[in-house]
Amino acid sequence: MNKYQSGVKWGIIGVGNVCEVKSGPPLYKVEGSQLIQVMRRDLTLAKDFAERHHIASWTDDAETLINNEEINAIYIATPPDSHLHYTKLAAKAGKAVYVEKPMARNAAECEAMIRVCEEAGVPLFVAYYRRYLPMFQHVKNFIDQGFIGKVHFVDIKVHKSKAPDIVWAAKNEYNWRVVPEISGGGYFIDLASHQLDFLDLILGPVKKAYGLTSNHAGLYLAEDQVLALLEFENGVAGKGSWAFNLDNDTDEEVTTIYGSEGKLSFSFFSDFHIQLDLEGEESQRIDYQMPEHVQQPLMEAIVADLRGEGTCISTGISATRTAKVVDAITSIK
Repeated sequence: MNKYQSGVKWGIIGVGNVCEVKSGPPLYKVEGSQLIQVMRRDLTLAKDFAERHHIASWTDDAETLINNEEINAIYIATPPDSHLHYTKLAAKAGKAVYVEKPMARNAAECEAMIRVCEEAGVPLFVAYYRRYLPMFQHVKNFIDQGFIGKVHFVDIKVHKSKAPDIVWAAKNEYNWRVVPEISGGGYFIDLASHQLDFLDLILGPVKKAYGLTSNHAGLYLAEDQVLALLEFENGVAGKGSWAFNLDNDTDEEVTTIYGSEGKLSFSFFSDFHIQLDLEGEESQRIDYQMPEHVQQPLMEAIVADLRGEGTCISTGISATRTAKVVDAITSIK
């Protein structure tokens, strides 16, 4: 019998901010899924999370959680520099692995994660949850159904001030996202990985990618500006610009897909909407409300996959394709 048939029983490594609303509650709210134990290096904070979420067990030791015999799946919600390490331990213990995005600091680490999971015979999923959110599925449907004709070109823009309004960390929390040895880069890898992964889903894999990175403001070691050119395997061309060094009044985040019969624009991180501009028709705007727990639709797909009731399409293999594109843009070998 499938060992997950009686339930997917999770342990979380690293119950920080991302787990509070976005990803933690789905582990115990999705049917057929239970959250058994949580881990954080600060035991007081681990206990606090557990008690507030009504989780029976907590620990400050990752290996204790991984080797808990009641647990059969591990959610790695730590910064990217530890994803490979914890994936190795979880795979060795025979546990399914679900890892936060970006999957790792670079494609080489992603490929190592795939290898250890394949050798251990355990599945590997990655938290690119936009693949399952209704708004983004509607974007895919519009493209698949030919609303804008044949797709020719895609343009990504993320232009933000030096203090971006997209808040990743509490004001008193160490901002590891702009420390390359921890995150693999800066805000670019944290945000663009979501965008590039979704474009991989709706347009297919990227064949070639080129980039120019720089640090203009000097506020941290990571890049604060990135320009990219993309060529997809199906011939679609693309460009992207990400800047996190601009004045306080600059706030532009939009992705536009151009086709032979119109264009489609949408936002990834705020003001969630789809704008349809079709040839000869009035412009249409469709607004969306994100679900309370944005990772829940993806979690439902992962649980169904583990229980043999479906197939999840956000895997280590798809996420590694995205990592390779990020590496090509940032010239990581």
